[in-house]
Amino acid sequence: MKRLTPLGRITIVALILAGLWGLKWLIMDSGYVMTKQLTTSQDVGKVDLPTAPKNASSTVQAMSLPGEKPANLNSPQVRWLMWAWNAQMGAILANGGSETTEGSIMAKKGVNLKITRQDDVPQMQASLIKFANEYKSNPSTPEGAHFVTIMGDGAAAFLSGVNPELEKIGPDYRAQIIYTCGKSLGEDKFMGLPSWRDNPQSAKGGLTAAVLRDGDWNIVVKWCGDNGIRVNPDETTYDPDAMNFVAADNYLDAAEKYIAGYSEDREVVQNGKRTGEKKRVSVNGVATWTPGDVNIAEKKGGLVSIVSTKEYRSQMPCVLIGIKKYMEDNRPTVEKMIEGIAEGGDQVKSYSAALDKAGELSAKVYNEADKAYWVKYYKGTQSADKQGLVVDLGGSAVHNLGDNAEIFGLNPGSTNVVKIVYDLFGGVASKLYPKLMPSYPKSDDVIEVSYLKDVIAKAGSNVSAAETVAFTNDANIKEKVSEKSWSIEFESGKASFTPQTEKTLNELFNDLVVANNLRVEIHGHTDNTGDPSKNMNLSEERAFAVKQWMEQKSPNNFPQGRVQVFAHGQTQPIVPNNSPENKAKNRRVTIVMGK
Repeated sequence: MKRLTPLGRITIVALILAGLWGLKWLIMDSGYVMTKQLTTSQDVGKVDLPTAPKNASSTVQAMSLPGEKPANLNSPQVRWLMWAWNAQMGAILANGGSETTEGSIMAKKGVNLKITRQDDVPQMQASLIKFANEYKSNPSTPEGAHFVTIMGDGAAAFLSGVNPELEKIGPDYRAQIIYTCGKSLGEDKFMGLPSWRDNPQSAKGGLTAAVLRDGDWNIVVKWCGDNGIRVNPDETTYDPDAMNFVAADNYLDAAEKYIAGYSEDREVVQNGKRTGEKKRVSVNGVATWTPGDVNIAEKKGGLVSIVSTKEYRSQMPCVLIGIKKYMEDNRPTVEKMIEGIAEGGDQVKSYSAALDKAGELSAKVYNEADKAYWVKYYKGTQSADKQGLVVDLGGSAVHNLGDNAEIFGLNPGSTNVVKIVYDLFGGVASKLYPKLMPSYPKSDDVIEVSYLKDVIAKAGSNVSAAETVAFTNDANIKEKVSEKSWSIEFESGKASFTPQTEKTLNELFNDLVVANNLRVEIHGHTDNTGDPSKNMNLSEERAFAVKQWMEQKSPNNFPQGRVQVFAHGQTQPIVPNNSPENKAKNRRVTIVMGK
């Protein structure tokens, strides 16, 4: 069985450089910036993402399910290429399958939509360019595709290979992001030993099989950064104090390497130097997605989900991309299409019959598996693996209008998730591959929210609310996901921030927002200067200052009950208070995230 979100969904920049898998890269302070001269294991800087909205129930009215017969529509056909990804279930339901059917939401809106599975990213790019070229002289051209959907974290790299060509036709022909159909919500994950989940530091010396530099590998690297674990970028050596990697050909190969007990002899390195020792190491971690995780559970077991897009929920939004000129010329059609996708999303969210129908249609559109498969792994499930461990498998979500208002930063108290994800990963790709991708289209040029705004305005009070996460004030973290100290500078003896600390606070903000379904503990610490009781109060005030800064910046991402404050004063130094440098290290804020 092929993956639920196929190989075409891997990070686009990795596809661009598919011939360079053998290169060894060094992770630097950006979190992903790499070079091939040095192979020392490195501390991983943060790759911080805002969060995408979470699903919840809605109060929309049930709609009739689409029929089987093709709709008899006079409107021009709109062609859409997509990966096999459950995040698009709302669109598939709204259309009645690959082609618009009688009684479907799209048919009622007069949208004549043809949906085609396309796992080949270069072909997606070529189809957009082909359509734009033909559209300029023939608006009714049957060539190419009007729209594609891809992962939001790969959009900048994707468009860097498209828009330079499109802008040769004219500046009005660039491709733009206008909507999000849904997101990955758990299916993309890092699996490892149960001890790693219980004590992240025990993952040092781990050996993870992964498609290097793809989205799921990014999850591993980010988790390592969140926990202060270094990453060894050289897949030919072994660092016992870092996370190590085995390069896999694809996500299923990554899982199979663990299942087969893949082992190899590697030279041991410590502090960037070869020790002369050789060690036989075996794969005990995997970065994969459904059904790679299912294969591990059913064929061998022994691994659990360490972290996934259920926690890093904004990493993989499903973005809809179209050609600017076409969309401007056909604004009513585009807006009706957005309405249809959103209404389909509402139905999938709200009614089991709609979800079942969407699963049935997905199997037909993707020509793979059956209704039960798509529904099961859309919802996500917990199963006992072959060794009796309970593991999380699958998980995607669809979006409605309210979710899009939230993810594009249109709601009060929200933040523009799409823009931040786009800029962040665009910068990463540009630094990773400066020769092939020296720059990428500016987010302000390619993120177009006017269509969404118009649809929301027309819907008025009929817009279903965005999904939210609620926390109780009295619940403590029972399962820790990450813990790391942050050097947040305060004025001497005060709880006010120094001007230099704004960048650090923003990095921390993004890191917490990416996992907004997790609880946050802020632990304040001081050095031993001054009175111990006053230091205890000061550490509490400083922790509260961080909490209040986050809550004021985005109330939606930091609702009441999510953040708790703990004061430790000078009681928990991490180094002796015997020098100005050590005292500075002890003046810190420790952030714990967990469930």
